Amino acid sequence: MRNTKIVLAKRPVGEPDDSCFRVIHEETPPLQEGQILIKVLWLSLDPYMRGRMNDVKSYAKPVEIGEVMVGESAGVVIESRSARYKVGDYVTAHMGWQSMIVVDDSLPRLMKVDLANGSLSAHLGVVGMPGRTAYFGLLELGKPVAGETLVVAAASGAVGSVVGQMAKILGLRAIGIAGGADKCRYVKEELGFDECIDYKAGNLAQELKRACPQGIDIYFENVGGDVARTVAPLLNKGARVPICGYVSDYNAADVTTVEHPLHILKRLAPHEPESRFFVVTEWMDRWLEATVQLGKWVKEDRLHYRESIGEGLERAPEYFRGLLKGRNFGKQLVKVADE
Repeated sequence: MRNTKIVLAKRPVGEPDDSCFRVIHEETPPLQEGQILIKVLWLSLDPYMRGRMNDVKSYAKPVEIGEVMVGESAGVVIESRSARYKVGDYVTAHMGWQSMIVVDDSLPRLMKVDLANGSLSAHLGVVGMPGRTAYFGLLELGKPVAGETLVVAAASGAVGSVVGQMAKILGLRAIGIAGGADKCRYVKEELGFDECIDYKAGNLAQELKRACPQGIDIYFENVGGDVARTVAPLLNKGARVPICGYVSDYNAADVTTVEHPLHILKRLAPHEPESRFFVVTEWMDRWLEATVQLGKWVKEDRLHYRESIGEGLERAPEYFRGLLKGRNFGKQLVKVADE
């Protein structure tokens, strides 16, 4: 079998252009005992990948030059020497941007997919890593209480859309922030948020005050930058801020010089909110719980989602740049192959 993979060719300064990536074609090695071969059907693109291209200290080690770009994919087992997985099983694996994956069946982030919980592509989105990120970030760090006001940035995206809809299910007021009238309309009319504010319209501070007359109890942070600076003064005493990311600054030439959300929130002392960065792997032992509950809400028509689908693995760098600029509408996926 022939594998196509995309590796990191050089570290980007600012936006990663095509020269930062290299496409490699190679034969897959024969399977050893306890291994499976996965034909990748879908690749997930996510903002965190940009940080992993930098050689800076972070929660996870950077991608090395010449290594496969990091990422999660979903596919079908087409060859097996494993007692755990059989040919025809659907799986997700965190093995990067490639079309054929040989993997040990003991890999911690290799998971069998139960299509009763949603489609295969949804296991990279609403019931997968982004959905679980929303689920644990909101429940464990946001500590939501019915009647409170929640604000979430990037509200039409894969994580933000689930955060706001969960808030509504739990009895909170949900205020979204998104870029553009179409995204805001979708967030309010299709996802059911109470309000959605277009940060591109130029009057974010005024509109946010109008939408949050009782202040903000939970701010789920995905964006950082000017959005975070605008939200911060409206945070109530005792507010909670789960920090998922700050995508507005990921293409900075030197990300170590950026004012990230914790810097912004510290200026609110002595009423600095309870806040921290988090990653979904902190609750890895509960991933199935989240996927089952999210899938239940989807089936009950209480949780809606949208997918932004690009075609072809070799165009992944182009779609990735678009994601970092907010050109996607919903979860950004790459369709790698037909089953």
